[in-house]
Amino acid sequence: MKPRSLLALLLLTGLLLAWEAVCRLAPISALVLPAPSVIAGAVWQGFSTGYLWPHVWQTTQELLLGLLSGCLLGFVSGVVMGESALLRRLLMPYVVTSQVVPKLALAPLFIVWFGFGTLPIVVMTSLICFFPLLENTLTSIQQVDAQRLELFRILGATRWQTLWRLKVPAGLPGILAGLRVAVVLALVGAVVGEFIGASKGLGAIIIAAQGSMDTPLMFASLFIITTMGMAMYQLALRLERRLLKPYTI
Repeated sequence: MKPRSLLALLLLTGLLLAWEAVCRLAPISALVLPAPSVIAGAVWQGFSTGYLWPHVWQTTQELLLGLLSGCLLGFVSGVVMGESALLRRLLMPYVVTSQVVPKLALAPLFIVWFGFGTLPIVVMTSLICFFPLLENTLTSIQQVDAQRLELFRILGATRWQTLWRLKVPAGLPGILAGLRVAVVLALVGAVVGEFIGASKGLGAIIIAAQGSMDTPLMFASLFIITTMGMAMYQLALRLERRLLKPYTI
């Protein structure tokens, strides 16, 4: 294990031990702040009884579908708008407008339009993931070195060849940075969507646990959400290193 990772693990262990000690020594009710051991017990019970599995699978589906559709749409839109100044001037104000409106405020409308269930949450997640990919793709393919563009022009490269053999590879670090941001936001979108109109999923569990004053279950759900987010972020980092490896000197 790398020294930096070891230090991070030691810090986490110290924080958990301090949390456990405070909960055991101070008169703090588990309804207010459960100890890590109590939360671990709730996680174990939820998985061992099979209660949590359908909810984890539901949130995972919404996360992956929203992330895939949003990133694909954002990348394609970023490429198209990056190649057309007319489309940038025409569409960018509408794109920005779609992002400044709070997604939580749109959730009731999505339920009216798409009904209850998975679809409105996927749409919300997709909308959240869309902008980071669009903005990073649009910016990255416009910042290619002018001398390299001139070289491709002299060599007689077509616009299509210049885009896919120069602009996209050169802009890959920025595009993948947008993907990392989208991965984090996708989970936020899925869980927030479940707060509003879902009967299944980790967000729905948090709302149900709040109603029944089951604080350990709320923390258990938050722990699972955090673990999923960290796992997705690490996968995005691994994908980034793999794709950028051919361009690393």
